[in-house]
Amino acid sequence: MGGAECNKIENTENGSSVDLESSLPYGGGLEIHKVNLPPPKTTLQALRHRLGEVFFPDDPLRQLNDQTCFRRFVLCIQYIFPIFQWGTEYNFQLFKSDLVSGLTIASLAIPQGISYAKLANLPPIIGLYSSFVPPLIYAVLGSSRDLAVGPVSIASLVMGSMLREAVSPDDTAVYIQLAFIATFFAGVFQASLGLFRLGFIVDFLSKPTLIGFMGGSAIIVSLQQLKGLFGITHFTNEMGLIPVLFSVFNNRSEWAWQTILMGFSFLAFLLITRHVSMVKPKFFWVSAAAPLTSVILSTMFVYLLKADKHGIKIIGELHGGLNPPSVNMLRFHGEHLSLVVRTGVVTGILSLTEGIAVGRTFGSMKNYQIDGNKEMMAIGAMNMIGSCASCYVTTGSFSRSAVNYNAGSKTAISNIVLASAVLITLLFLIPLFYYTPNLILSAIIIIAVIGLIDYRAIVKLWKVDKFDFLSCITAFIGVLFVSVQSGLLIAVGISILKIFIHVTRPNTVIMGNIPGTQCYQNISHYREATKVPSFLIIAIESPIYFANSVYLQERLLRWVREEEEQTTKKNLNSLKCVILDLAAVTSIDTSGLETLVELRNKLNKRDLKIVLANPSEEVMEKLYKSQTLKLYGSDAIYMTVGEAVSAMSNHQ
Repeated sequence: MGGAECNKIENTENGSSVDLESSLPYGGGLEIHKVNLPPPKTTLQALRHRLGEVFFPDDPLRQLNDQTCFRRFVLCIQYIFPIFQWGTEYNFQLFKSDLVSGLTIASLAIPQGISYAKLANLPPIIGLYSSFVPPLIYAVLGSSRDLAVGPVSIASLVMGSMLREAVSPDDTAVYIQLAFIATFFAGVFQASLGLFRLGFIVDFLSKPTLIGFMGGSAIIVSLQQLKGLFGITHFTNEMGLIPVLFSVFNNRSEWAWQTILMGFSFLAFLLITRHVSMVKPKFFWVSAAAPLTSVILSTMFVYLLKADKHGIKIIGELHGGLNPPSVNMLRFHGEHLSLVVRTGVVTGILSLTEGIAVGRTFGSMKNYQIDGNKEMMAIGAMNMIGSCASCYVTTGSFSRSAVNYNAGSKTAISNIVLASAVLITLLFLIPLFYYTPNLILSAIIIIAVIGLIDYRAIVKLWKVDKFDFLSCITAFIGVLFVSVQSGLLIAVGISILKIFIHVTRPNTVIMGNIPGTQCYQNISHYREATKVPSFLIIAIESPIYFANSVYLQERLLRWVREEEEQTTKKNLNSLKCVILDLAAVTSIDTSGLETLVELRNKLNKRDLKIVLANPSEEVMEKLYKSQTLKLYGSDAIYMTVGEAVSAMSNHQ
């Protein structure tokens, strides 16, 4: 921790204690207090506590204690199906707000659903299917009031780029089948993480690497849409920056001025509406309604002027109606099984990361709690069920959720309103999309993904943490110049590498006394902090594990050697005592205990005393059980650094 030990010191709670000297007066009238051991625990209690902290940090079942059997049953049902919790208090006033927000996000979700299906190389109708069933499932199982679910750009892009490595989108039947199977595996993976309380795995994707990955993906996605905006027929299937740009300029003969003029006109319109909503947040509905408005206007333009006869490519016929069942297409064997499993896991992780992050963002804005593991089970369930109803991978969308929030959503009923609007579209309005030009879908995708390029966050990373900035830029470059999948692997690899660096190379600092106080702080942080003659006070700012115990021992011995060299060189008082501040050492394993023993033995050979200050409950318990405490002796454990300095000074 390296924090301050203040003048006011309180006794620890009563428990079994080590036989240490207490109430020894020294300068300033301060007393040395006992360092107490925590109450003894059985092996089962200790294991239960540790596993509980890992897998149940939120302890969602604590409220079941001291409840009747019927009440426990009701609470369990409400926990699994949150709609039964808030549904009992639902009223017409809330419904009016949810109706407005649901219809508002439907105006955005319908064109986005069609566009994102195109991004995943799937028929546009599947994008609408995926905007109908999943919102219904989430409304029953989800815990967020503002999350609007459906297809999202990044998951669509990754699924499309991974699947077409093995199967061409032109082989429609096989490609769609693989997409549904991959969606099922994504749902199984997501639900398993939530069921087994393994949500912390998603946290391995650090925010800096995600910023770089999403920014690079947004640029690639935007450049891919030049195919639609320029009217190019033959276009590369690769996702790298160089192949995409080469394909754009190498096919200049296919550029159609009619498509370019119309496409960039609507792109400018969408950009202007987006800017208006960003500058004036109360006009959020302007950018929310712009995509559907663009679809309607462009479709009317093509129909009235017969533009499809003059080079403007259109969507064509779509088969409407309810989602056809696709459970018969879920076959878990064949040569592409490993590919769909990988695709499901990757898209599952990405969609979970986005969905939970969005849910927590708006939950914090409205001051309510989001249960991450419950969200994982809800998103996983809607993907598993969706894969049986002709849907591909879905999650909470940031753009639609932001519109939902700004439109005044109160509960998850807004998702049901969204699904109802999509259902009406599927049943009655599908023929109206026949003349919708492909270029408008490309423009909508570009507008949707440019918000993923967070340049302000990148600049902030450069100012605050250069290593995080390096992680971000590496993932960004990996996506741009290699591939989306490679960029994601690079992002994950960098995140794990960062964890390894922090775990294996923990920080240690030299502490000094703030004059006139009993506080000790990092001398490189506080200029007024001065070293205590004959003492070397070192704070370890990390748990001590097998992965860092050897490094810590070498680093501490190096501090000792450097201190001895300085005292000799400057003709100061020779070093007599080393104090280890363990305030930040929250845990220690057997390798760490052996390190403390070896460190004591090596320092004793140098005629140096070593004492420990401020050990935590777990560390104190393990010191006692391992006999390390007995080896150090009763005069080597103190509550604070100040007490250790005073006691050792009196002893010397």
